[in-house]
Amino acid sequence: MKEKFKVKNEESIKKVLLIEPEYQAILNLYEARTELGITQKELSKLSGIRQSNISRIESGACSPTIHTLSALALAMNKKLEIKFK
Repeated sequence: MKEKFKVKNEESIKKVLLIEPEYQAILNLYEARTELGITQKELSKLSGIRQSNISRIESGACSPTIHTLSALALAMNKKLEIKFK
């Protein structure tokens, strides 16, 4: 993973690696929703998660809980997977 980032400072590398999973979760949520062709409002109705919360998650303004991600995945007929590698 280190090779992907042109950062020499080890502390900076650690910071980037800490935020990457959150970024991937946000990106995967957005991609899954848009692939289904549904709006945030429609996903809100399906999942019970407020549209404003979905918007904040997708914009990176807040960090979703695993419970929230699970509810969103279920509403889109998807399975949430979390892995340690």
